[in-house]
Amino acid sequence: MSGNPDHLSDSDAPKIRFAEPADAAALAELRYALRSSTGTATEPRSDFLARCTAWMEDRLKDEQRWRCWVAEHDEELIGAVWLQLVEKIPNPRAETEHHAYVTNFYIDEAARGRGLGSRLLQQVIEWCRSHDVHAVILWPTERSRSLYQRHGFAVREDIMELIIDSPPK
Repeated sequence: MSGNPDHLSDSDAPKIRFAEPADAAALAELRYALRSSTGTATEPRSDFLARCTAWMEDRLKDEQRWRCWVAEHDEELIGAVWLQLVEKIPNPRAETEHHAYVTNFYIDEAARGRGLGSRLLQQVIEWCRSHDVHAVILWPTERSRSLYQRHGFAVREDIMELIIDSPPK
């Protein structure tokens, strides 16, 4: 990070905005930082960054299914959260017809602990409320669980999961 987020005044607080296709390379770097910090990367960094950047550019051009919010300080991305809008089959009841899946929520290590994650998550929740989302789902880490609980997320007993994990080729 070029700026020092440890000494931010309110006027110098990171800006939160929607990501644009031009942000894809920086977002891919954040993705690599997130995922390589939780295990050993098996794909060469440069290959991953090229593949991920292309994927993110495509998703950021089409706002039908994916949204991404970024936190920016001194023109550098220091955090991001992605949301996938999941369309439900039409329903004759008075129930909204979308779910939202929150993923790839990451704040640069140096910028943590000052409420930036809460600010980003609040933006996501407000967007969901204004876009007829029925429920927001995610898979938290142990470290992030308290953040989500502070924002009203609850552990549910009515969802089931089947993990289909194919071995690497």
